[in-house]
Amino acid sequence: MALIHGTVYANGRRREDHRTLQETLSGLRAPDATENRFGWIDLVEPEHSDLEELGGEFDLHHLALEDAAVAHQRPKLDHYGATSFLVLRPAEYRESTENVVLGELHAFMGSDFVITSRRNGSLDLGEVANRLEQQPHLLARGPAAVLYAIVDRVVDDYLPVERGVQNDLDEIEDEVFGGEPAVSKRIYRLSREVIEFQRATGPLMDVLDGLGETFAELRDGVELSRHLRDVRDHAADVVERVESHRQLLSNVLTVNSTLHSQRQNEQATRLTETSLRQNEDMKRISSWAAILFTPTLVGTVYGMNFTHMPELSWPFGYPMALVLMLLVAVALYFVFRSRDWL
Repeated sequence: MALIHGTVYANGRRREDHRTLQETLSGLRAPDATENRFGWIDLVEPEHSDLEELGGEFDLHHLALEDAAVAHQRPKLDHYGATSFLVLRPAEYRESTENVVLGELHAFMGSDFVITSRRNGSLDLGEVANRLEQQPHLLARGPAAVLYAIVDRVVDDYLPVERGVQNDLDEIEDEVFGGEPAVSKRIYRLSREVIEFQRATGPLMDVLDGLGETFAELRDGVELSRHLRDVRDHAADVVERVESHRQLLSNVLTVNSTLHSQRQNEQATRLTETSLRQNEDMKRISSWAAILFTPTLVGTVYGMNFTHMPELSWPFGYPMALVLMLLVAVALYFVFRSRDWL
């Protein structure tokens, strides 16, 4: 069995550490043990056979075992008789890659045991145990104190993740209004991460409410209930912020699409204006070419060296040719001018 951590607690103090399930069970169920004991068994990436063995030793419900064996569960709290089954999605923001990484944590709680199963690089429960052991007045309340400490740590870890997402959003807004061409890809990537983060935090309020009811039924659960209410306040703040991030991303995506369309329209307008200017230039060039072509044509005709041309011996032939060139050029000028070609 992939047992990573097996600890037996008694009266709020650590009593024994073990590396195997059988050693932990022996310490927990010692016949001479008169203290109020409970065991905490922690597994990382357990096999189905590991969970089956634990299910046989602690009488765990087969539906809870199936959920623990299958990853990608949503946060929830189920009760199977005297045993509770909790699913949480711890989160981590990785600054180097600017993305949100979600883990998965399953916890079984009975009257004298807590079994935790971690997948996908979930949080380090060793730090949770050390922190809880510094509060023996809470640890003395048994397995429920362990669940409280785990939930508290998961919610605390959500806060830097939310701040990291907020920083990404601020940068994306600057890129959108700065015209960054690759910002759309970053918006889509962050949107997927925020949706996954929301799936991890959204059901958390119902989970905490269920835990509150469970703690209220315990004989000495009043203090745990008080601490859990503080965790609930922090969780409610995170849930609201994540929901606002998702809405803001939707608005940013709409604004980016609008700005992109505006830039495309402006570019198309500039191309159209350039085309119109080129057309106007072509009109002017064509008009002047026509005006200059007519005198050239007349001069070419009269410049041909044929012997029998009627106008060659006419005294007024030369002035007539000049006047004809001028009249045709002037007439074409006014025609083009009237059509706004010149």
